[in-house]
Amino acid sequence: MAILDAVACADAPHVPVLLDEVIAALAPAAGELVIDGTFGAGGYSRGLMAAGARVVALDRDPDAIAEGRALADASGGRLTLVHARFGGLDGAAGEPADGVVLDIGVSSMQLDRAGRGFSFQADGPLDMRMGQEGETAADFLNTADEAVIADVLYHYGDEPRSRRVARAVVAARPLTRTAEFAAVVRRALGHRPHEPKDPATRAFQAVRIHVNGELDELARGLEAAERALKPGGRLAVVTFHSLEDRLVKRFLRDRSGAAPGGSRHLPAAVAARTPSFERVGRGVRSGQAELARNPRARSATLRTARRTDAPAWSQSQGAWGHMKGEAAA
Repeated sequence: MAILDAVACADAPHVPVLLDEVIAALAPAAGELVIDGTFGAGGYSRGLMAAGARVVALDRDPDAIAEGRALADASGGRLTLVHARFGGLDGAAGEPADGVVLDIGVSSMQLDRAGRGFSFQADGPLDMRMGQEGETAADFLNTADEAVIADVLYHYGDEPRSRRVARAVVAARPLTRTAEFAAVVRRALGHRPHEPKDPATRAFQAVRIHVNGELDELARGLEAAERALKPGGRLAVVTFHSLEDRLVKRFLRDRSGAAPGGSRHLPAAVAARTPSFERVGRGVRSGQAELARNPRARSATLRTARRTDAPAWSQSQGAWGHMKGEAAA
């Protein structure tokens, strides 16, 4: 245990958000199995092991898995690392789980490393791939139709002038660097350096979500957690923006039997089924003490639920229609 404690206390490149609240929600008893679907730098896995749990942790990023080996080696067999997306977490443990935790979105490690291309704070290749495979952000921006780029910016970044930005992107091709993309967005929107929020933030978020298929993966992950959890098992999901949070809220609303019942004018949105989850409390936000330590926690929301003994529901269609509507001019 001394080795594990030493590793657990080492400075980590990512500060886990709402850690105390997540551990309290999962409440692992000694020896219980918890699946950490988004390992990152191992913050939740450390906390869960400190509380006595065995942990199976997944991450699609090979860097996270490689850098977590020291913690796994020091865990005395209580931490198993799996290089995989969390959409397949139900097949990772080999036994029903007592808890599942998901921390959605990009990690601080990815944001802070310019070579990964997730941030415009330091110039780097326009990459943004969490799993370091497949289409890059540059590939998408340099080849996609203008209308498709506009839709991505509008739906995933809440960019009200998405068509203007998309036209500017197409005119500036090819784009290969994060600084180039950020500059194109700023020029298109007439951004002034003294303004409090950089509009490139919305564009980077949108392209990152698209390139990594994040909302569809979240939908798959929630369904996988439903299948993986044993009756009484606990689910904890931390989200960082409204798209993710709405998806989690809708999933838990539907699975807990709280969806609208419909009427003779409006058919029921979800056929009557036995609830597979019981929602536990309302969404939890970071307190002032945590915000002072970790400003990135300001947009985080924790939602929790408990698995019932009902069978898992059938598969849903994608991320429940999150790409409705049209892009703004």
